[in-house]
Amino acid sequence: MSMHFFNHTLAMTALASTILTGCAGMTEQEKSTAIGAGAGAIGGAILTGGSTAGTVGGAAVGGVIGHEMEKKK
Repeated sequence: MSMHFFNHTLAMTALASTILTGCAGMTEQEKSTAIGAGAGAIGGAILTGGSTAGTVGGAAVGGVIGHEMEKKK
């Protein structure tokens, strides 16, 4: 595992933690969207070796999935 990948993953984890800390005033659907986007970003970064496109794509897909999952509850 390269140091660049480790730094990128660490940065994404820190960003996800920061975003989730601000969830206190959010609706359940907004929380699910944010959690999905954070998880998707981390997953996309891992699957693509830390590429920007993979991270952003993962965040977009995860956000949509999180948003839609909360609608069905």
